[in-house]
Amino acid sequence: MNLYSKDDILNQAKELAAMIAKTNEVEFFKKAEAKINENENIQQIIKQVKNLQKQSVNLQHLDKEKAQADTDSKIEQLLAELDEFPIVKEFQQSQVEVNDILQLVSVTIANGVTDEIIKSTGGDVLKGQTGSKVKNKK
Repeated sequence: MNLYSKDDILNQAKELAAMIAKTNEVEFFKKAEAKINENENIQQIIKQVKNLQKQSVNLQHLDKEKAQADTDSKIEQLLAELDEFPIVKEFQQSQVEVNDILQLVSVTIANGVTDEIIKSTGGDVLKGQTGSKVKNKK
């Protein structure tokens, strides 16, 4: 049996990260982000939202509930306005797709490690039991 070091595993993880960074989903994400950063209208709304969010936090600390509620309402309106831009929706969708890839990789690795542990101990993969569990089951 060939044993790997943490460094071996991290090097493979870096290679995998580089591969993921070169997917169509990540490329689309980068292009959408660039378009958002270039759009002055979107940037102005984002700036307003950030300022209002700071105000909301300050109002919360000062126990100014009505003013905070008004500020939060303005934030929601601006966020709804942002969602009307097609590029914003596309960017959000691309974030979901990239996160889905990352989640899929994570789950695949976790399941693969579990399956390898079960197999290497003579266990039952279908039942999710290691060899010692199978042998000691009465």
